[in-house]
Amino acid sequence: MYFLYSLLLTLAFLMLLPYFAWQAVVPRKYVNNIAERLGRFHPDWHNDARPTLWLHAVSVGETLASLPLLKALRAQFPNHRLIISTTTASGQQVARERAVEADGICYFPYDWRFAVRRALAVIRPQAVILMESELWPNFLTECRTQGIPVLVANGRVSDRSFRRAYRMRRLLKPLYCQVSCFLMQTATDAERVLALGANPANVKVSGNLKYDIGAAGLSAKQLTISQDLNKAYSLTTPGASLIIAGSTAENAGEEEEQILLEALRALRKTAVGEHARLLIAPRHPERFAAIAAWLAETEFQVARRSTKQAMPEAEVILLDSIGELGTLYQFAQIVFVGGSLVPKGGHNILEPALYGKPIVVGPHMENFRAITQEFLKREALLQLNTGDRQALAMQLSVAFERLLSDQAYTQRLGANARKTIEANRGATERTVAAVAKLLS
Repeated sequence: MYFLYSLLLTLAFLMLLPYFAWQAVVPRKYVNNIAERLGRFHPDWHNDARPTLWLHAVSVGETLASLPLLKALRAQFPNHRLIISTTTASGQQVARERAVEADGICYFPYDWRFAVRRALAVIRPQAVILMESELWPNFLTECRTQGIPVLVANGRVSDRSFRRAYRMRRLLKPLYCQVSCFLMQTATDAERVLALGANPANVKVSGNLKYDIGAAGLSAKQLTISQDLNKAYSLTTPGASLIIAGSTAENAGEEEEQILLEALRALRKTAVGEHARLLIAPRHPERFAAIAAWLAETEFQVARRSTKQAMPEAEVILLDSIGELGTLYQFAQIVFVGGSLVPKGGHNILEPALYGKPIVVGPHMENFRAITQEFLKREALLQLNTGDRQALAMQLSVAFERLLSDQAYTQRLGANARKTIEANRGATERTVAAVAKLLS
């Protein structure tokens, strides 16, 4: 089975080679990390004799969730070397800027046996920690062959992933049996991973690491960035309410940014929203240029972060950067979390909740269902109903108007968001305990 998998992986890579080549030449993607993806890391790593823990995060969300875990691992295992890897360039940038406890940062190798063996030979991990749901057949097989325990931390299985995986559960069972420990976010996630073939003795519910994200705090560099951006765009101007729309997305040509602009137009016609401003932070960098182009055609004064030009009078700010969004939630009067107006499954609401901000989401929060239900149960979130583009824009406008005019409700929503985080902490401690048990 693994030979067939490797063959298919190679064929897929060859088919996508023209795309990779274009990405390497035009936006300069992949060209700087191909060596690491083939298992060739920093030469000094060969000479480091310390026992090593290898933590793998995929992209930005998993990397941010891993920060308090890295901090706790450093405290628990001060003599260990901590290596963190990512799959995406955006995750890599966040890791390099914020994972201060890591001794080394790299890209995860392609799942070819030779690349995986080379990576394991250099890093020599005593244990591997995989964030959420990254299971690669050749990687897991090599770890098992070499006696390296693998722990899945903050595990989850989305509705869509479970439907697809369940149809192939007989093929996937050997893969799930190679994981030493599954620490799942919820009981539902645990049930799903058991249905896919995991050993019941290796599956536990540990809670969601993202609730512990506040323990990581902001670095001195991030504090400087937030102060500079506040100064450049006057984010705290009295009377000019700032709405931050984080991790916005598009699906099948329907763009959340367009819906947000319609809601802003309606809001600015009201007494409380006359001077409202909108900061948009798209989830995917490849959309930055297109969004900037059509924003320039609107009636709003638009500032673009990448130009590095101060524009305190801007009515709409495009945050076309990576890793800066979390530093700005502190300045918002209202936060909208994207990927939820269109069917993308939503994004993490916990960062703005740390600041006690009132949070609005659309109807599509499937990827964060447990967190969303917990927040709704505690009156810590405002969620819109389903509807077409016009209906969603109107609902957004009404929600924003209510939050700007009803201060008692707004403060209660924000305070409950912070309390919800405090009530659900503890996953980091349980994960570190599980790692210690594996190592012993």
